[in-house]
Amino acid sequence: MDTEIELKFLVSDAVVPLIPSLITQFAKTVINQPSRSLQNAYYDTPSRELRALDIGFRTRCADNQCEQTIKLAGEVVGGLHQRPEFNLAIESNRPDLTAFDTAIWPHGLQINTIAENLYPIFSTNFIRRTWLIETQNGAKIEVVLDKGEIAAAGQVDLISELEIELIEGSRSELFALADKLVSQNCIRLGLYSKAARGYRLADDTPLQPSKSIGFVKLDKSATQEQALIAAMGFGIRFVQKHEQCYFDKPSLKTLKRVTDGISLIRHNFWLFDDIVSKESTEQLRSELKWLLSELAWVENAIQLKTYTSKRHAYYKKINSAPALTQVINDLKELQPSIDDIYALFHSARYNRLLLALTTWLIDKQWRKFWGQAQLQVADKPVASIATRLFDKDWKSLHKLLPKEQSLSATDYLNLRTQLENSLLSGNCLGALFDKEERLEFRLPWLDISHGMYELSTLDYLKQLCGGQEDEQLAKIQLWLEQKSDFLVSAMEQSRLASFDIKPYWL
Repeated sequence: MDTEIELKFLVSDAVVPLIPSLITQFAKTVINQPSRSLQNAYYDTPSRELRALDIGFRTRCADNQCEQTIKLAGEVVGGLHQRPEFNLAIESNRPDLTAFDTAIWPHGLQINTIAENLYPIFSTNFIRRTWLIETQNGAKIEVVLDKGEIAAAGQVDLISELEIELIEGSRSELFALADKLVSQNCIRLGLYSKAARGYRLADDTPLQPSKSIGFVKLDKSATQEQALIAAMGFGIRFVQKHEQCYFDKPSLKTLKRVTDGISLIRHNFWLFDDIVSKESTEQLRSELKWLLSELAWVENAIQLKTYTSKRHAYYKKINSAPALTQVINDLKELQPSIDDIYALFHSARYNRLLLALTTWLIDKQWRKFWGQAQLQVADKPVASIATRLFDKDWKSLHKLLPKEQSLSATDYLNLRTQLENSLLSGNCLGALFDKEERLEFRLPWLDISHGMYELSTLDYLKQLCGGQEDEQLAKIQLWLEQKSDFLVSAMEQSRLASFDIKPYWL
């Protein structure tokens, strides 16, 4: 068995000719191997039993030789892929699943039954160029460039990937080469394997943006450090997933999911501050702040698009004021274009941030700043810590939103960040508790959070109307005030209802 430790990149055609020189600049020695044409077929059952277990099974033929490969479930963080892999030579391209050692399979898997029902799901065919390099520090790395296509169900998806795999030596050398590569601004980290892409193509299930952040999967017995690792990995994957969704089908809502993921990552540094010192995250927090500032326009852009959509109830009212329509159109013109966002996601700074987050997580860099206190608290059950944190948040919110006091739109807008942080804590640690009770408790707070979002939209539109001598704008400003009052009334009902629901963590 081998365990792959590799970083995957998606490369544009513009950077492909530069790869040999980049490798040569980085390496002490370079061995350029002959190009090979690889024909691969991926197999599964009609019910996708292997896919359900995150097992990949393929045959590969090249130079009149064939082999079959099993890749078991592994770990993918920030473009770093680590998966157990088993290879066997075969006489032809016909697979024989039963030839593998039975010890590799998950317990209870009916291999003989699966083997009888296998059929080819999709194929990947590409030209592979390979370089074997040795670094100045003695590490050995295989660099592979694949150009070709995935074919399934009469459809084709292009392959243009660069993979760097650690053969021998320190993992830090792999990341050093990765840093050299992403400096070109035309290379970005790849989250999805050829197999994952092939299954989506074969089953006509394109990658879809998430409707919400969701919850980090956690074992109830998880320690605080294990919860940190799970939450950070979740956040990094969430950002990368929606980055890819944007390339597949650009939309403002998909970009909002990217910012949600960035916010979750940043929130983890605060949430786990018992074991994560500010010193260990100072540079990361600075870069996350930069990235959020680059995408700060997205929320306003969504607001403008929503309220000027012909399907929206406010469209006719807003469109009845030409001065406001002109202001909105001018603002839309100033928004970054799709090409601008593509450039951001290909930029060296963005990809270096993802690499830095991945390195911080994989190498557990927070441990470098530990003393005895952090060592002890890291192994404590995170469930007890979650209870304490949630209780503190809940009491703080209710203190700021007292039952006896009526709140205004301004009051709610001032508390938006604090409420969103409380909800993010739930996204990170809420899976430790009962799902139904969690949903019941969070529902009114989610309603309030959505109301805060709409309030900020109405407030933004009021600002656009303000300061101009226009009778229609004055009327719309008054109308927006009425809409805000109505919304606050609904939010007040949700807030009062929240006092009657028992916290799910108690």
